[in-house]
Amino acid sequence: MSGDPTTPADQVDEGPDDELDDELDGAVAPLVRELPTRLTGAAYVVLGGAGLYAALALAIDKVKLLEDPTFVPGCNLNPVLSCGSVMETDQASVFGFPNPFLGLIGFGAVVAYGLLVVTGARVTNAARWGMAVGTVAGAVMVHWLAYQSMFVIGALCPWCLLVWTVTLPLTLWSVLIAARTVPALASAAELLWDARFLLLFLWYLGFIVTALVQFWSYWQTLL
Repeated sequence: MSGDPTTPADQVDEGPDDELDDELDGAVAPLVRELPTRLTGAAYVVLGGAGLYAALALAIDKVKLLEDPTFVPGCNLNPVLSCGSVMETDQASVFGFPNPFLGLIGFGAVVAYGLLVVTGARVTNAARWGMAVGTVAGAVMVHWLAYQSMFVIGALCPWCLLVWTVTLPLTLWSVLIAARTVPALASAAELLWDARFLLLFLWYLGFIVTALVQFWSYWQTLL
């Protein structure tokens, strides 16, 4: 199998996954038991941990700002890279409470999922799809917030940038891993898994080019 180094099935699951075997054909089931590997699990822990740290930093600064409107977050770096400018907008509380609180829950779940994989615990098919759905929801919100930041608010929050950065690979990895459990999608998902770093690069590039173009009048003053 190409892609991530695989771990023998007997090191990942305590026993055969009979329920999964009933759902998948013989060609796909062994592949599913090998994914996600411990290496992928470690990536979830690292990326989720980074997102959790960023969400915590944002939550703390948001609380301080609510307590003291004159508080200036340390991530106010310049007119474009400014957390405070974003925190004070309605977009920073989409559901009526600060967005970072969602990040604390979501990234906490990502870290827990990654730890399960790293320790060799059995990961169910439902858990894989749950992670896929959750990360897709996070990616949708990231794209909406990115649009709002660049084209409506006119500022980029550095901690938010970190959240966006880790959300994209988590989403791509999760969707492809879940898709590989479906016989009809397994072959296509396998091909995309092999090209995941290229896909991630292009995804990042779209964000970078958009930010460069939108704020070019400021960036050129730094040259």
